[in-house]
Amino acid sequence: MKKAISLICMVLIIGMLSACSGGNSEKTSKDDNKLTAWAWNINVPVLEAAAERYKKENPDFELEIVELGREDVYQKLTTGLQAGGQGLPDIVLVEDDRIQGYAEAYPKAFLDLKKYGFEEQKDKFPTSKTDLLTVNDKVVGFPFDGGPTGVFYRTDMFEEAGVKAEDIETWDQFIEAGKTIKEKTGKAMLGLDLNGDDGLYRMMMNQQGSLYFDDKGELVLTSEQSMNAAKVIKQLKDEGLVKNTVGWDAWISAMVSGEVATAPSGAWLSGSITGQGKDTSGKWGVIPLPAFEEGGNRASNLGGSNYVIMENTNMKQEAYDFLEFFSTDEETQLEAMKGGLFPTLNTIYDEPVFTEKQEFFTNQPIWQTFTQQMDSIPSVNYTGNYSVAMDESIKAQSEAVSGKVSIEDAYKAAEDRLKNRVK
Repeated sequence: MKKAISLICMVLIIGMLSACSGGNSEKTSKDDNKLTAWAWNINVPVLEAAAERYKKENPDFELEIVELGREDVYQKLTTGLQAGGQGLPDIVLVEDDRIQGYAEAYPKAFLDLKKYGFEEQKDKFPTSKTDLLTVNDKVVGFPFDGGPTGVFYRTDMFEEAGVKAEDIETWDQFIEAGKTIKEKTGKAMLGLDLNGDDGLYRMMMNQQGSLYFDDKGELVLTSEQSMNAAKVIKQLKDEGLVKNTVGWDAWISAMVSGEVATAPSGAWLSGSITGQGKDTSGKWGVIPLPAFEEGGNRASNLGGSNYVIMENTNMKQEAYDFLEFFSTDEETQLEAMKGGLFPTLNTIYDEPVFTEKQEFFTNQPIWQTFTQQMDSIPSVNYTGNYSVAMDESIKAQSEAVSGKVSIEDAYKAAEDRLKNRVK
């Protein structure tokens, strides 16, 4: 009898513990009828502010935002997709260079926004974004921020060297300007991590309408566009115009401490420069990326992100309605700009902030420089093999600038290796 009573008590205790454990576990919209979103860093306060505004018109709306590290989001997203969608939220932030890979590897993972009316909003965004998000005739995400590019430059160094930044229209002119600046000031033209990153190469490829793959998914590391980009990078190195900056911190430090004269990058770099180089206010300007030939395209992109809705959410319409508001609400886009994100919503570009002179940037309306190129950014095909292609591209760049092999041989070897890796 005592054993029976003890067994009953044990079962009851286990049941109570299980109930308590369930109450403390991470909830999803399936459990508590609220939307859940995963995001990181500066994106979180933008989501929070938008949710508060949306709730004013939709009082029953609830959004739980789970802040995770960027790589944690991808790790958990991948794990959840491999498990058939288990443990995933309703909404996830995914960057431009990742979204095609996920959509191709898991074709049923994301809600097709075309079925919910996205076509009515499509013209509010640049084609480079809507093309990116159209995978297998499905629209798999809402465009959010972008990375239109430009050359951030130190006006004080250019003035000391007698170089006018606005006269630089081509990469050849950029190199010549770099030589003059090096001669007059002793400073390098730009910082690059030639053995660890190929950001400049990617910008150059994008402005030529390409990347590691063409629009059909064929490798183009040995293409004319690739050779154009690689030759400029090698010439910059050979002319002594590059400061070796290994890693993000060294790159930023070289800019704000005055070790380099320029930084070709995405618009988002403005946040890092103004944040970490407060004492350099009034010593910066921005020009469009140089072209490969006079009159050539100077628009490119580096970075950007989007929001996807998981197909297995039980709140499809609710998630769509909120993200449609989020991605087209002008106040939300202005909120995003405070954190350094650049909105891709084109209906906002006539707002005063885009034409206001920025004291930090020598009273230049730098946002206008970026908005003017949004419609000219070529669409590119990242594919699901983007990360391995980047790995081989960086190896090729490192080998090419070392001088041990020719540029052509370095990129041919990389393309051959990549073909084996993506079989």
